[in-house]
Amino acid sequence: MSIKFKLLAAMAALSLVLGACGKAEETASKPKVENKEKSAEKKETEVKEKEKVAYADVFTEATTELEKAKEGKEVDFDKVTDLYNKNFKELVQQRDAEFEDTIDEKITTALSAGKDGSMDKVVVKQLFDKLMQKVFYTSIKHDFTEVTEKWGNTEEVNAELEEAKNYYAILKTTVEKRDAAYGTTLVSVIDGGFSEIETAVKNNDQLGFNLGKQVVDKTLMKTFYLATGALPNGYATKAAAEAGKDAALAKVEQAEGWAFYQSLSSYLSKHAADETAFIEKQFNLESDVKAVDPAAVNKAFVRGFAKIAIDEYGESKELFGEDKAVITGLEGALFIDIIGEDIKTLLGEDAYKTLTEKAQKYVETAKAKDKAAGEAQLNELISTLNTIVEKAK
Repeated sequence: MSIKFKLLAAMAALSLVLGACGKAEETASKPKVENKEKSAEKKETEVKEKEKVAYADVFTEATTELEKAKEGKEVDFDKVTDLYNKNFKELVQQRDAEFEDTIDEKITTALSAGKDGSMDKVVVKQLFDKLMQKVFYTSIKHDFTEVTEKWGNTEEVNAELEEAKNYYAILKTTVEKRDAAYGTTLVSVIDGGFSEIETAVKNNDQLGFNLGKQVVDKTLMKTFYLATGALPNGYATKAAAEAGKDAALAKVEQAEGWAFYQSLSSYLSKHAADETAFIEKQFNLESDVKAVDPAAVNKAFVRGFAKIAIDEYGESKELFGEDKAVITGLEGALFIDIIGEDIKTLLGEDAYKTLTEKAQKYVETAKAKDKAAGEAQLNELISTLNTIVEKAK
């Protein structure tokens, strides 16, 4: 049986897996979440011990084994499952409890389906790879939260930052690929964010830490956006381009897009529910890959990120005079940057340059606590962002 035929035959099974996981997210009761949180807390020490294991090495070993599927070779799913259970499962469960997610269920189900043949091995590889990347990303966010809670204890703070950098080291290849594909400098920006964080810790500058944290976080979000919905190299574009040539490969690329998108969907859903649902449907393997519309996916992302920026600026306005107003002001600027190339297409390069200058100026105004100037700048920023939302329809 050809790999193409097997992949097509496995799509129904994969759709059931993803659908079931989605329903689990929607119907999970609060007591269940609380129980998971308690369980995760009990395992915190055990996970810390496992962090002494080189996660990067284990992740490489597991993905290398799964990569054999692309070459038509047999994959040792028992080996991969053992690596996952012994090294990653508790970490994944902790992030599931913290972020009310079901990544452990998704990964475990995918590995089991790969072993029994109900899911194509190539798809399993992509799901495992990209869903684990989400776990490493949310682990960075977790460590940043720990830094805030432990602020003032330099030794513990530095230990958390070291963990965050170790998780980022695993994601760096993904960031480098986006830099190569788009001519961006994401790696440099993230390095700068970590440098700003380290300087802030040395100087006991908590605002500086929070600003550096946002640079790292949102630049990783930009990485995932460039991998999914950006033009011309996102997986929506890749899947659509292959749909009329190789249906099997198109489905694999649709799966990659879906798995990468999981790192963005929860954040987007809080600010742009309609756009989130549309993008999810486009990437979900229950959908016909021939119906994937890269331009529509791209516009949904642009509207979604623009709406997030509007909300960030709205919060900044409410909290003006506090450090949080500066932080949310920077977040607004970073979300504008995420869709920078798209804004250039919609409004032109000059208009984008003016917008970014205003966004940068507002951060300085928020720091200076100049309320009159700040309100005027916010009104201009929000007005332009609303124009972007309209033009991206």
